[in-house]
Order: sequence, then C-alpha cells, then structure tokens
Amino acid sequence: MPTEDIAMVLPSMRLDGKVALVTGAGSGIGEATSIAMAEAGADCIVTELPGKMQALEAVAARIQAAGKRAVPLPLTLPDMASINELVGRAIATMGRIDILVNNAGVNVPKDALEVTEADWDIVHGVNMKGTFFLSQRVAREMIRSGGGKIINIASQMGVVGYYKRAAYCSSKAGIVNLTRVLALEWAKYHINVNAIGPTFILTALTQPTFDDPVLREDLLRRIPLGRVGKAEDVVGAVVFLASASADLVTGHTLLVDGGWTAV
Repeated sequence: MPTEDIAMVLPSMRLDGKVALVTGAGSGIGEATSIAMAEAGADCIVTELPGKMQALEAVAARIQAAGKRAVPLPLTLPDMASINELVGRAIATMGRIDILVNNAGVNVPKDALEVTEADWDIVHGVNMKGTFFLSQRVAREMIRSGGGKIINIASQMGVVGYYKRAAYCSSKAGIVNLTRVLALEWAKYHINVNAIGPTFILTALTQPTFDDPVLREDLLRRIPLGRVGKAEDVVGAVVFLASASADLVTGHTLLVDGGWTAV
C-alpha cells in the first residue's frame, strides 16, 4: 500500500463518553485504576465488598472531583445474586457498561502441603469463578450495546511460579488462558478481552508481605528494574487496553513486571 494512503493518526487513549466498571476499587490497583479511568474521561461504577463501602465512597468522591460520575456499589464475589444485582443496578443507573476491569482478587499464601480445601475454594472462587461469571454477565450487556473492552487483572504469577502460592498462581494462570478463550469467542461481538500481569505491587494490603526483609530481598533480586511496583505503575496499561489505541489487541496478557519474566 502506498504510504500516502495511510492515515498517520495517533489513536487516542481518551475514554470520554465511556462507562467503566471496576471491581475491588476501594484500595490499591482498583482505586488507582478507577481514578485513572476518570482522568481519561470515563464515568465509573466502582465496587467493593459490603464491609468496605466507606473506603469506596472516598474513591467515588475523588472521581467526582475529577468531574466524572461515580456510582459506588457493593459486590461479593463469586455470589451470583450479587453479580446480577450489581450489573442490573449499573445498567439502570448508567445505561450501559463499555469497560469492565476485573480487579478484585484474593490470596491465601501457604505452603502447598498446608493448603486446605477452604483456602483453595476461596482463592479460585473469587479469582476465577468471580471473574468469569461477572465477565459473562457484563458481556451480555456489551453485546446489546455493540461491544466493549474487558480487562482482567491477572498477575505475573499467571506465567511463573512462586513459593506459597499454589492456589493463587493456578488461579491467575487460569485467568490468562480464560482471557484467550473469551477473546476468541467474543471477538464477533466486538468485545476485546485482555489481561494485565503485574509484579508484586506495594499497597496498604500487601505491606505485610514487604515487611519481611528476606522476602523483600528475594523479590528485588528477581526484578531487573530493581524495585517493586506501585499501583500507579499499572494504570497506564489498563487505560491503554480500554482505549481506542488497543482496538486491535485482544487475547493478550500485558506483563507489568519490571522484567521479572524476561530472565
């Protein structure tokens, strides 16, 4: 194709006019993602566990301060009634969902020999079952409105292993491959499905992990860039995948890992 026939236009990463639903938005990556979505122009539906709604209200206030609408709603994963109620209220309030960020997740760090059935069910219930059935429910709404973007917060632990994370690593590996399957099946509906794999991210919830000097030293040794991540390190990747700049990207897991998996 002659070069003069190519429109040399930089696609936008703006999200003006879009409605984003972010789970686990009361702190950490979910909080930072929600605020970044608002700064990029999106109105936001933010969710958190019923017992964490006070923190979520504060996040909603920051979104509103950025000039965008914010609807804070409770969500308990993987409870199907809670999922259906959330999406129903979201549609009733905002009219549609253009972007879904499946951020909510849990970890029960234990040696593999010590993991109980309850531990396994909690981790896989939230991380895998919750992500799948919320995506399925939201995808039905996206199909009615003509398409959308689904972004799953997986982990670098979805592609590498680490100690005391048998349940967590396997659940995040499941998210990586689930992302591929949903991308294949839902492409015909103009739904892009991608994932992000962060390295260890320092937040209020993960601070105890980094308080262990031996563990912290091991983590830093494995990250070529020499530091653990911050929530702010992840949000650019999320906004990119949610935007028109990523319209031809689907089924991909974008690793934000400081080079851990490059070794």
